[in-house]
Amino acid sequence: MTSITGLVLTYNGERLLDEALASLSFCSEILLIDSGSSDATLDIAKKYNARVIHNDWNGAIEQHKFAVKQIKTPWVVTIDQDEIVSTELRDSIVKNLENPTNDIDGFYCPRKSWYFNRFILHSGWYPDKLFRIYKPEGISIGGIRPHEELRPITKAGELKGDIIHYPYENFNQHLEKINYYTQDAAEDLYSRGKRGSLGSAISHGIGKFLKQYILKQGFLDGRAGFIIAVHGFFYTFQKYIRLAELELKDKK
Repeated sequence: MTSITGLVLTYNGERLLDEALASLSFCSEILLIDSGSSDATLDIAKKYNARVIHNDWNGAIEQHKFAVKQIKTPWVVTIDQDEIVSTELRDSIVKNLENPTNDIDGFYCPRKSWYFNRFILHSGWYPDKLFRIYKPEGISIGGIRPHEELRPITKAGELKGDIIHYPYENFNQHLEKINYYTQDAAEDLYSRGKRGSLGSAISHGIGKFLKQYILKQGFLDGRAGFIIAVHGFFYTFQKYIRLAELELKDKK
């Protein structure tokens, strides 16, 4: 099989990093791009003989662009520090990279996320197909902060098996991330000339709730689905109201 780098962007990721790196054991090399961890992240990396490169955080988009430049193998499998490659996905990766076709840049795979008391199968969260297996020269990195968007330059296939995702340890952590993400997203939108208002914050928030809970059948995810939809409203409301706040600050 061709050589593969398992890539993880890390910052204080000790909660699940051991399991994440163990799931990349089929890779030829594990590479961590760390932005200054002060917990056990680097000790866990040593356990797996990972190559660690420090790079100050400047957003997920720029961090991933930096990371791709450090790759020395023909293929990359990238996961977040709170994700695990399932056994089915691992087997699918190994099988497909034994004799990969030359005209393909990489592969999409589904991600299954745990929230509250279950894996979410609706709410717009699943199958959540992501371009996570790719050739370094075959990837386009873009998106709107705070999230990067990885896409193939020309052509991609699809693999069976899930990335298993445990995004939040508890509601407090979810709210902390909402606080950070919405501010970052508002600043990015403002720099692109977008503007917000109380009306747009309310209307976009309600639209997000209805989309997740009704159109994306979040009601089938039980209590977890309702909580996700409420948080979806709050996230979207916060993003647009902070966008309006930025405009007010500029007018002072």
